[in-house]
Order: sequence, then C-alpha cells, then structure tokens
Amino acid sequence: MRKLKLGFPKGSLQDSTAELFKKAGIKVSIPERSYFPQCSDEEIELMLIRSQEMARYVEDGSFDAGLTGYDWICESGAKVQEICELQYAKSGFKPVKWVLAVPENSAIKNVKDLEGKTVATELVSCVKKFFAENKVNVLVEFSWGATEAKAGRLTDAIVDVTETGSSLKANHLRVVEEILTSTTRFIANKKALEDAWKKEKIENIALLLKGALNAEGMVGLKMNVPQKSIDDVMQVLPALKKPTISQLSEKDWFAVEVILEEKTVKKIIPALKRAGAEGIIEYPLNKIIY
Repeated sequence: MRKLKLGFPKGSLQDSTAELFKKAGIKVSIPERSYFPQCSDEEIELMLIRSQEMARYVEDGSFDAGLTGYDWICESGAKVQEICELQYAKSGFKPVKWVLAVPENSAIKNVKDLEGKTVATELVSCVKKFFAENKVNVLVEFSWGATEAKAGRLTDAIVDVTETGSSLKANHLRVVEEILTSTTRFIANKKALEDAWKKEKIENIALLLKGALNAEGMVGLKMNVPQKSIDDVMQVLPALKKPTISQLSEKDWFAVEVILEEKTVKKIIPALKRAGAEGIIEYPLNKIIY
C-alpha cells in the first residue's frame, strides 16, 4: 500500500490540529510517549515534529506534506509549495501576531527608538529582516523561552507571538508595532506533487480540512412549512442565506433547509415557529465543501 508521509505539528497546534482532522473525517490518535500518531486513514503515515522545523523537512523530502505556521515558513526560508491556508491556531480561529513589545513604562515609543538596543525573539531571521527594512541597527538575540520576562530586564524589547494579547498585558508589556501576521498552512514537497497519486491525496486532504473549517460555528436547520406561511418564514431567514425548498408528500406543505451561523439560529427559532414553521430540527455540521 502506498503511503503519504505527513508531518503533524507537535506543541501548541497539536490538539487543535487533531480536532480539525477528526472533523474532516480523519481520526488521529497520539500515544503519550510516541512521535508516531495512529491514523484512521491507512494511506497516511504521521510523525510529530515541531512547527519550527516542519518546512525544512518538507523541503528536503523527509515529509511529502505537513502543517505549520506561515511564520515558520518565512523564518526557515524553505522552498515548499503552499497547498492552502487553514485559519486556526492554538485556542481559536484568528491569526496569531508577532509583535514588538516593551515594558509599559519604557521610553521606547517606536521602532527608531530601538537604535543600538537589544531585542530577544525566537523568530530571529524575520526580526532581523524587519529592522533592516526600517534601517534600524539592533542586536537580535535568539530566545529559548520565557521571552516576555526578558523585556526591560535582560533585553530592551522582545518580539513574541500572541493570539489574544492577554499574556502581554499580564506581564505589563506594551505593543510598539506588529511585525508579522501568521496562520496555519498546509504545505507540500514540490517533488511529491509531481507524483500523481501523492498530488491527489494531498489535494483530497486539503479539501476535507478546509471543509471542516468552513463548518466551524455553522449548523443546519430543517423545518416543515405550510404553503401559506412560506413568505413569512422567508422573511425571518437571513437574506443572504438561500434555503433549499422541496415539496412534501402532504399537499401544500414544504420542507425548508438552510445552513446558518449557530449564534444566529438561537435568535430566529422562536420567530420561525411564530411564522408558521413546524418540526424544526437543528443539526451539527462536520464539513461544508464550497
């Protein structure tokens, strides 16, 4: 049996990626002390690897494909083929941001104020490029961790990643400038894409993963509506969502089905009932393929 070697992100993206694969119909089981997860798709061979290293291992062919952040693709400079963007992160569905930050009481107000100063970060290459583009001479140090604690103590500033900004506030840091916005990307080895079987397999996985993300926060709504109430029910449904309407076996009755945001549904179900809809069913969605 042919196998697709797929790099699976270890660390902050691990759990959210496993959940996304599950919604896509691919179950991934990660043993506690193993770097080789089990996969319900026998044609996929998984290995856990840090997002920071993913792009270069995909580039050299160790993996046919993998998932990593746009930030680490930029940092590595690896020549890989981006298959699709998957907008999810550790704790949500918004992009993460790499920001230049200083202590709240720092005299540093802008990038130019860092001339001759020291900055700690894990994203060294990207940060050096950023300061070079701004024509500011700084010493950029690699940070092995606890980066936020170094600002104002061990270095003048830091560049660190944030999703919500809550950790920066907790450490009394102030954002000077945003350096990079990053989302998860599904990437592939360029040579692997020359193989017809691997190319199709990679594209199929991408389709399912995107479908799972499209379904996030969405639900299906199904109801029976008498002909006399169709217009009233249509007035309740959001204008941009065109429902599917089909004739029922019972005369002058129709089945109406629509996909909506879950937060919208709870507001409109009572209105749909008052408008004449009956047998209203709300159901979850795993995938929406556009």
